[in-house]
Amino acid sequence: MARIAVIGAGSWGTALAVLMAGNGHQIRLWSHDPEQVAALLDAGENRTFLPGIELPETIRPTASLAAALADANGVLVAVPSQFFGDVLGALAPVLPPEMGVLWATKGFDPESGQLLHELVLERTGQRALAVLSGPSFAGEVARGLPTAVTLAATSMAFAEQCAAWVRSERFRAYTHDDLIGVQVGGAAKNVLAIATGIADGLGFGANTRAALITRGLAELIRLGAALGARRETFMGLGGLGDLVLTCTDDQSRNRRLGLALARGETTSVALAAIGQEVEGVVTARAVHRMAREHRIEMPISEQVHAVLYEGQTPEAATRQLLERSNRAELD
Repeated sequence: MARIAVIGAGSWGTALAVLMAGNGHQIRLWSHDPEQVAALLDAGENRTFLPGIELPETIRPTASLAAALADANGVLVAVPSQFFGDVLGALAPVLPPEMGVLWATKGFDPESGQLLHELVLERTGQRALAVLSGPSFAGEVARGLPTAVTLAATSMAFAEQCAAWVRSERFRAYTHDDLIGVQVGGAAKNVLAIATGIADGLGFGANTRAALITRGLAELIRLGAALGARRETFMGLGGLGDLVLTCTDDQSRNRRLGLALARGETTSVALAAIGQEVEGVVTARAVHRMAREHRIEMPISEQVHAVLYEGQTPEAATRQLLERSNRAELD
């Protein structure tokens, strides 16, 4: 059994901590907020982000990174992408040089647009890397509902080590070697989930939803190919699987944001009502920047950016998409 430091006590970090504790591992669950740590210890559950899920006794919350890493065999980072770089910087002094890093964060660095593996290497030095991604709502994982994800790593040995921490009778972790593709799929699909939420909120129906998912997949593939990913990666759990999940179920915060925007709410009001990080908001900026830099056509993502940052209304964004000139589907 392993001793694993889980960095981030939001819904996803807590769910993965519960999963791994259920597999018999000893977990140190780190939060930057001492008050949250006190609340976790007092309530025995994460009432803010994952209410109703009891924390096993083998999960020990802490606000100290040094304590979280003490005697640890592994580390899993699960913080929002906009805080990922800062957390890595704080983690680096207490991270053993031989320890690989696994993360379950989906996004790009909002300042540089870098993929997260680039940030890990930049902030913590050369080491084994792995990312866990795929169609997985935190609440369902914590409740033990059957889930399948993908775990991509720089080596299959490290992929198998990390997969062994999370695999259970109800949680399948398939290993993969396309670290770039799995990251791109997990990040950029959040932008497309906002688009699908907008379309559904405007009452456009199932045909439109299917079209957005399919054409959105084409955008993921184009972006991934430009960044060095393999096209077939996007046909798996880390691509199509995650895209379908976030575009079709209201557990998705990104989809709920789109629904709110279609009702005429402002982004700030909608985000306040959701009450948690909505990764697609910051990811839309990064995707917009990369599409421009690599001269990639990503019309759906472009219109989401226009709605979030350029004052475009959802109705006008829809018209822009509908009025595009016809083209061959596989172009």
